[in-house]
Amino acid sequence: MFATPAFAQAAGAGGPMAAIQGFVPLILIFAIMYFLLIRPQQKKVKEHKAMIEAVRRGDQIVTQGGVIGKVTKVKEDGEVEVEIAPEVRVRVVKSTIAQVVSKTEPAAS
Repeated sequence: MFATPAFAQAAGAGGPMAAIQGFVPLILIFAIMYFLLIRPQQKKVKEHKAMIEAVRRGDQIVTQGGVIGKVTKVKEDGEVEVEIAPEVRVRVVKSTIAQVVSKTEPAAS
């Protein structure tokens, strides 16, 4: 409304360089988010997957629900059988294993 013609021309000036400079902060924010949030989470998921694949009979585990038990059988369909008390066995989905408390040594062949 009260802008002079000189001010209006200066506001529209800049060309393609001004547009690139406008995207630099967005690119920096994305890069920071990637290195601080996304990348560590991917690394954690990869480690969890490796831990689950390495579970074998005799390992003591903790499930995400807080149940502590000993693996008695590893099944091929993504399940393990866990003994939570003497003669009390439950089937647990492998992906719900939160932690392996104690590992057993592989049997000597």
